[in-house]
Amino acid sequence: MANRTDKDARSIHGTNPQNLIEKITRNKIYASVYWKKDCFGLSAETLVDKAVELKYVGGMTGEPQRPTEFMCLILKMLQIQPDKEIIIEFIKNDDYKYVRLLGAYYLRLVGKAYDVYTYLEPLYNDFRRVRLAQADGSFALAHVDEVVDDMLRRDYLFDVALPHIPLRHLLEKAGTLEPRVSLLDEDEVERAIAEAEAQAAEAAEETAAAREQLQAAAGAEERRERERERERERSRERARERELDLERTRERERERELERERERERERDRERGRDRDRERGGATAAGSAARSAAATATGSTSASGATATAGVTGTASATTGASATSAGATRTGAAAAPQQQPQQQPKQKQEPGAPRTAVAVGQPL
Repeated sequence: MANRTDKDARSIHGTNPQNLIEKITRNKIYASVYWKKDCFGLSAETLVDKAVELKYVGGMTGEPQRPTEFMCLILKMLQIQPDKEIIIEFIKNDDYKYVRLLGAYYLRLVGKAYDVYTYLEPLYNDFRRVRLAQADGSFALAHVDEVVDDMLRRDYLFDVALPHIPLRHLLEKAGTLEPRVSLLDEDEVERAIAEAEAQAAEAAEETAAAREQLQAAAGAEERRERERERERERSRERARERELDLERTRERERERELERERERERERDRERGRDRDRERGGATAAGSAARSAAATATGSTSASGATATAGVTGTASATTGASATSAGATRTGAAAAPQQQPQQQPKQKQEPGAPRTAVAVGQPL
């Protein structure tokens, strides 16, 4: 049902309007996604919205060959057969060039020779550029007047065989058409040149504005890149400073530790020196006490010898005095050298009649 021609549609050139497109191409259009999704249920009023969305013209394109949106809408127009006034409005539309080409191609398929020349020849004055889909899937640049000229001169366009129409000069001879007035007169040429110059100036201005925008964008991007590079450099510099500070901190810690170790070593050396001084002072005091005791003992012995020479009578007194003197010397020596313990001398047997001799403490026998 969706692929059938409208029941109110008239036959074109003695056949169903959809038969103007070859069956293979028509079947590919029926199988396309655009036909099923966007062309289903379209009417003459809603067809305009889809026509405005066209971005290029062409027949079958790509590999595998698939129909363009332009051809799908052409088949839909053949199916619903919109009024002639709607097609003429499509052709006269100056705002949308693809809508104009859609109406012109449909009129070329279904229109009579007089209507085709009457409504398509004014499009020779439209020099706007259009995109033309190629069979290999690429796009070519063309102009509206070139596409219209192909519609009037060629027999096969957009993978569709165009209906035959008489040549223009034959229609002029038959009096059906008036001779076509060319735009190549002076006024029209000047106007065309002025329009071309204006379009060129506008295009140059647009190009310059676009170039300035690109340069501004490039400059802004370059400035942002330089700023990011400076920020990265500052980050690296801060990281290096932190590393240097950490290294200097470690070095100071090591120096302080070494200084503390040296200080402890010096303290141990001073402590050992004080110990040696104390030991040396004790030994010196002991030697001094021994020398003092020895001197005292020597003096006592000399006094005892003199007393014995004076006579036997004073022996006892002298002996007693020597003993007292010796005892006093012993006590004196003990007081002078309390650290040295006196050596206990063995008692000698005193012979009868012999003089008593005082023995100093610490003196060898």
